[in-house]
Amino acid sequence: MLVAAMLIGAALNQVSAAQDIRSIKNKTPEQRAQLQTSLLKSKLKLDTLVIVKLQAINLKYAQKMEPIIKGDEGKLKKYRAVIAIQKAKDAELRKLFSAEQYRQYQKLEDELKDKIRHHMKN
Repeated sequence: MLVAAMLIGAALNQVSAAQDIRSIKNKTPEQRAQLQTSLLKSKLKLDTLVIVKLQAINLKYAQKMEPIIKGDEGKLKKYRAVIAIQKAKDAELRKLFSAEQYRQYQKLEDELKDKIRHHMKN
């Protein structure tokens, strides 16, 4: 569940969930933030000012995720921490995006959740 929550935050549905699960620990916060920004930039058709702000938000939360990803806490504790971080990030994104962009963002998250659930069942 921890990896699923991290991937939801990452919104990395350009590659398979299996690849994401294996590679997320090997990415730096900067790399994760850049991947997130690139994906959302193309999917949401963001303007330059929003992209700059989005990159800063993504980096901020990728850095907050780093000790969780690399840490050796229990899965439940990690999961709860990830959920709290994701809620805070979503709140910032809601303020940054237009209503339509935020709906599209939520749709991307839902698609990724479905993809992860399917992967975890198989």
